[in-house]
Amino acid sequence: MQRKRYSKEFKAQVAIAAIKGQKTANELASEYEIHVSQINDWKKQALAALPEVFGQRQHREAEEREAERDRLYQQIGKLQVEVEWLKKKSGQLL
Repeated sequence: MQRKRYSKEFKAQVAIAAIKGQKTANELASEYEIHVSQINDWKKQALAALPEVFGQRQHREAEEREAERDRLYQQIGKLQVEVEWLKKKSGQLL
């Protein structure tokens, strides 16, 4: 017998329903036609993953700031080279 595969959207829908607590796990199991232990597993997984969801934005923002800083340092370096070249060039013309 082949195992049934569920989409991540379906798992999320069931986990959210379980977290809300408006229906019992047995009621949800009947409604979604899955085993109660599966509902409890998905609920635990969803609750365990929540802190990561909220931390991802901060991590992404930090990476973006670091990339912007690197880009600006690169630009500063190029400008310094240009200034030095112009100083040398203007000194030769005098």
